[in-house]
Amino acid sequence: MTVTTAKWSLDEYHQMIAANILAGRRVELLNGEIIEMAPEGPEHAQTSTDAADYLRGLLGARALIREAKPISLPDSNSEPEPDIAIAHPRRELYRTRHPYPEDIFWLIEYANTSWVKDSEVKRPTYAQAGIPEYWIVNLKQRNVTILRQPEAGDYQQVTILAAGTLTPQAFPEIEISVQRLID
Repeated sequence: MTVTTAKWSLDEYHQMIAANILAGRRVELLNGEIIEMAPEGPEHAQTSTDAADYLRGLLGARALIREAKPISLPDSNSEPEPDIAIAHPRRELYRTRHPYPEDIFWLIEYANTSWVKDSEVKRPTYAQAGIPEYWIVNLKQRNVTILRQPEAGDYQQVTILAAGTLTPQAFPEIEISVQRLID
C-alpha cells in the first residue's frame, strides 16, 4: 500500500488562515506541507531581535527588516516565516501580499533546535525560489553559515564564519559583525 500525503497550495493555505482553521497554531507552509514551528527559547528570541535591531541601524531606509513574518514562495507552495527577512522597502505593497522572492535581499534563520529544518528543508526551498542569499546562525556552534549563488535547488557558495565581518551581496558597502549576529 502506498501512502500519499495531501499537499496544500498557497491559495488553500490562505483560505485556511482566513477561515481561522489554523488560529492559535504556530505553523508555516513548506513545500505544500503544513509544518509546526518549534517554540522559540529565550536565547533564540532575544538574539534574533537584537540582530534585527542592529541591521535596522546599519541599513536604515534602504531595506525593510521583517521579523518572523511570512514570505510567499509560490513556485514551491511555501510560505515560511524566517526569523529575519531583509526586503525591499515596499510597505504599501506588503499590505496586499507578503514579499515574494524578488522582493528579498536575503534571509536569516536562527537555529538552536531547528538546525535540521533550517539547513535541510528551508535551504533547498529558498535556493529553488531564487533567494540570492541565506544565512543560518547556529546558536549551538556559535557561527554563521552564509549561503549564496542559488542554482539547481541548492546554494553553490557556502562560507562559515565564527568571527570577523561579512558583507551582504545586496549592500557591498555595509560590513556586518558576525559577533553581533551571534551574541
